[in-house]
Amino acid sequence: MQQEITKSVFLALVGRPNVGKSSLLNRLVGEKVAIVTAKPQTTRTRITGILTRGAVQYVFLDTPGIHRPRTRLGERMKKTTADCVAEVDAVVMLFEPYGALTEPEQALVEQLRGARAPALAVINKTDTLRQPADLAARTAFLRELGVFRQVLSASAANGTGCEALLQAVGGYAAESPHYFPDDAYTDLPEKALVAEILREKLLLHLRDEIPHGTAVTVERFCERTAQGRGPLVDIDVNIYCEKKSHKGMIIGKGGAMLKAIASEARMECESFLGARVNLQCWVKVKDDWRDNDFLLNNLGFQK
Repeated sequence: MQQEITKSVFLALVGRPNVGKSSLLNRLVGEKVAIVTAKPQTTRTRITGILTRGAVQYVFLDTPGIHRPRTRLGERMKKTTADCVAEVDAVVMLFEPYGALTEPEQALVEQLRGARAPALAVINKTDTLRQPADLAARTAFLRELGVFRQVLSASAANGTGCEALLQAVGGYAAESPHYFPDDAYTDLPEKALVAEILREKLLLHLRDEIPHGTAVTVERFCERTAQGRGPLVDIDVNIYCEKKSHKGMIIGKGGAMLKAIASEARMECESFLGARVNLQCWVKVKDDWRDNDFLLNNLGFQK
């Protein structure tokens, strides 16, 4: 029997903060791979989402939002995006339906102009359009930049345009083996997913700069069988913050804030792990860790 020819395509999702890259990734993959909040710089590292449709395997690389770095962490996030653009088969740059391009957006457009990989533009959030003519105007504007092979539109919120996007990027798939199991939706280990879920809850519950100054590491992840109650996962987590005053705000009065954050994270972890979870969280201070190369390396942020 003749073996089926398989194809793979690696795609970088790039764009400004809050343009909807992570939401679109989750929509395309059909699972929650990347955390999503309304706050900028939610995504700090490259997040891989995988979708296998028949012979074609799509590998999406969600990248940090392009911005002007203010810390060494920000510089590493910027480099992560640049590295992804350099190594994929095609780049998908997302845009808002309205507004002028930011300076970092303009810089990325110029980078794509000289990039090896072809680039496609996607106008996201079409569910927010005030009138159809606005989409036509935005499409014409992006085409006039002379960088993008195609200008598409989509809504990560309701899925509109996602099938057309998959068809478009599928055209860049090359004959190759599938690099991941066909039922995989990410290459992130469970410990990394737990850390991201907890960081999402920190972003959702805390205000101002405090959540952006937090990092999460999973120190223990141990599966066991509780007698008569099925599988149980013991998870110990360290939450690092930059100042002693921030530690108090994360813990909250009588521990209420940390309890709320941990409770929401535990329930979501139980859902994707399919087991009960015993989640223990400790808050520790690492002064200005976002500007300390040694601490950034220890916390797993690539240089």
